[in-house]
Amino acid sequence: MRSLLRALPLLPSVLLLLAFLAGPVIWAFYGSLTNAALTGPGALSPDFVGLDNFVRLFTDPTFPKSLLLTVVFVVASAIVGQNVLGMWIAVLQLRANRVVSAITSTLVVAAWVLPEIVAGFICYAYFSKDGTLNQILAGLGLTGPNWLYSYPMLAIILANIWRGTAFSMMIYQAALNDVPPEITEAAMIDGASGSQRFFLVTLPMIRTSVSTNLMLITLQTLAAFTLIWVMTAGGPGDDSSTLPVLAYREAFQFGDIGYGTAIAAVMIVIGAVFSIFYVALLRERPTPKPAEGPRPRHPAPEREAAS
Repeated sequence: MRSLLRALPLLPSVLLLLAFLAGPVIWAFYGSLTNAALTGPGALSPDFVGLDNFVRLFTDPTFPKSLLLTVVFVVASAIVGQNVLGMWIAVLQLRANRVVSAITSTLVVAAWVLPEIVAGFICYAYFSKDGTLNQILAGLGLTGPNWLYSYPMLAIILANIWRGTAFSMMIYQAALNDVPPEITEAAMIDGASGSQRFFLVTLPMIRTSVSTNLMLITLQTLAAFTLIWVMTAGGPGDDSSTLPVLAYREAFQFGDIGYGTAIAAVMIVIGAVFSIFYVALLRERPTPKPAEGPRPRHPAPEREAAS
C-alpha cells in the first residue's frame, strides 16, 4: 500500500506517456495491418489484412534500396559527420580565445536554429545546377555537376551535417567543461601526448555524453524528411528516397495509408533497436573490487618470537 501511495504522483506522467507516446505507436502498428487508403473502400471502412502489407513491403524491390539509403544517411551524416565534427569543434573551442569562440559558435548554431524548411531551401539553392557552389567553382575555372541530380545523397548528407552539427557541439562543449583539468594535467606530466590524453583520459570520462548525443542525433536523422523532400523530393527517381520519403510517397501520393504505415512501423522498430543499443552504452560499468591478497597460513615472525 505504501509503495502504491509513493507511485501515485507519477500517475499523470504515466497517463501522458500512454496517451501521446504509446497510443500513437500502437495505432500505427494497427494501421499497418489494415488496407486503409485515402480513396476508395479502404477510406470508408478499412479491413484487417494481417501481415499482407509487410509481405508486400519485404518483396518490394524499392524497400531494400530505401533501407540502404537510410542506413547510409544516418551513419554518414549523424554518427560520423555531426558527431565527429561536433566533437572536433568543441575541442577547438576550448583552445580558442573568447572572440573566436563566440563567432564560431554563432555561425554553427545559426544553421541549427533555422526552420528545417528554410534550411532545405538554402541547401537547394547552394547545390542546384546554377547554385552557389557551382558559381564558386566557375570562379575557380572549374565546372561543377548538377549535384542534386548526379550526387543527391552526397548533397543531402552534407546539408544535414551542416544543419545538425551545432547540437553535437553544444553537448560536447558542456561535457568537456566538466572534465577536471587536473586529470589531464596529470596525464600530461606523465608524458601522454595530446591524442593520448584525449582518447585515453578525456573520451572515457565523457562516455555518457557521447552515448546520449549519438542516440538523439541518430533518432533525429532517422526521421528526417523535410530537408530531403525540399532538396530532392526523393529523386531523381528513388536515388535519395529514404524510408520517411518512401512512407510519405506510398501513403499520401499513392493513397495507400496502410502500406505507408507499415513502412513507418519498420522505422519504429529500427529506432527502437538503436535506442536499446545506446541505452546499453549509457549504463555505467561496474567498478571492479580490488582483489584480496592471500591470507598467510603461518603466524608472523614477531608472534612466533613472542611465543
